Amino acid sequence: MVEPQEIVERALAAARCDECVVIAEETSTANLRWAGNTLTTNGVSQSRRLTVIAIDRRADGAAAGVISRAGVRPDQVEEVVREAEREAADGTPAEDEAQLPGPGQAGPFGQKVSGWDSPPSRTDIGVLRDFAAALGQTLHGAEAAGRKLYGFAEHDTVSTFLGTSGGLRLRHDQPTGRVELNAKSADLARSAWTGATTRDFTDVDIAGLDAGLSERLDWAKRSVSLTPGRYETLLPPTAVSDLLIYLYWSAGAKDAADGRTVFS
Repeated sequence: MVEPQEIVERALAAARCDECVVIAEETSTANLRWAGNTLTTNGVSQSRRLTVIAIDRRADGAAAGVISRAGVRPDQVEEVVREAEREAADGTPAEDEAQLPGPGQAGPFGQKVSGWDSPPSRTDIGVLRDFAAALGQTLHGAEAAGRKLYGFAEHDTVSTFLGTSGGLRLRHDQPTGRVELNAKSADLARSAWTGATTRDFTDVDIAGLDAGLSERLDWAKRSVSLTPGRYETLLPPTAVSDLLIYLYWSAGAKDAADGRTVFS
């Protein structure tokens, strides 16, 4: 397989525009899923995404064309570059245009960074080994207590390689993990959810998460019928953070400008 660094260099070599930025992302994922106190699936996967930003500088300003594609083969790199260049040629000059930083102009990482030529970082199912052992004990405990647990654990490692026609080369490796856990009463009438984030799953207390959900299921044993109306609602921190993530995802300027979000 051609490494992402070589894909970046091939795209830059194929560029005919005034300036070009190429970003290659290599993602590897490991996951576990469970339902009704039973492990259901586990697996690993890999994916790659190529983004080409072509910049067309002309008398009335600079216009950019951005094309992003997943699963691009080496023989398709030039095609993506040409598509980005066509987008730039047809584009409107940007009001906030700026010069691309060159080597030495992007802080301490302005030169070709250490590790640029190293293979992308990758995760594997081993990162979940200790977590899976603790999860198994938690599932057995929940079964004995009359609770049903559902959820998943996922670990991603993303290696991002950025290169520009001006000579800039940057690399960043980002490990990210998350757990989502849902507990239900045996009759499925009561439900509670929680989640946690982690870099490597060494700090995830799955038994503690389950204990918190057990307490909330006990609270739900008492219910009060309410007439339709507005009521103060208290949410746990994990629910608030999940809502804020969706708020962030929905805050795109283009969608707002097009009149398609609550921010319009």
